[in-house]
Amino acid sequence: MTVGTGGPVHVRAAGADDVGHVARFIRELARYERLEHLVDCDESRLREHLGGANRACGALLAEISGEPVGFALFFQTYSTFRTRPCLHLEDLFVLPEHRGRGVGLRLLRAVAAEAMARGCPRLDWNVLDWNVSAIGFYEKQGALMLNDWRICRLEGDALARAAQAQ
Repeated sequence: MTVGTGGPVHVRAAGADDVGHVARFIRELARYERLEHLVDCDESRLREHLGGANRACGALLAEISGEPVGFALFFQTYSTFRTRPCLHLEDLFVLPEHRGRGVGLRLLRAVAAEAMARGCPRLDWNVLDWNVSAIGFYEKQGALMLNDWRICRLEGDALARAAQAQ
């Protein structure tokens, strides 16, 4: 796919040598979402989780002329109703100067292709309710907004208390 004058978009799996790029995009995404204060991005942990013995996730990089301009990070989940593994897209981010040029679409399609290759019946992700441009983009791709579901989270002291309450 060719976008503007920047050349074709190439999407590839991120490897150990790409951890710095992935970490940079995680920080840029947090800045965009106004959540920088929550970031604890440790590149050695990220390296282990992306490809080490404790692989927990996968990532794709989008490049234009060999330069990374965006990423998608995903991990496997499980559907008890479907009794099959699924994929969860944790993050999809494109540098602001490359938005609107098909980069995000290429990344989303690549993650969807990964889900299909794994035999997953679905691909899930979250989007902030104020991010209307992302919501519109996802709906245009056929995504359903599941307004009847709420995200629940235990972390920090609350997670520790829940674990001790057993």
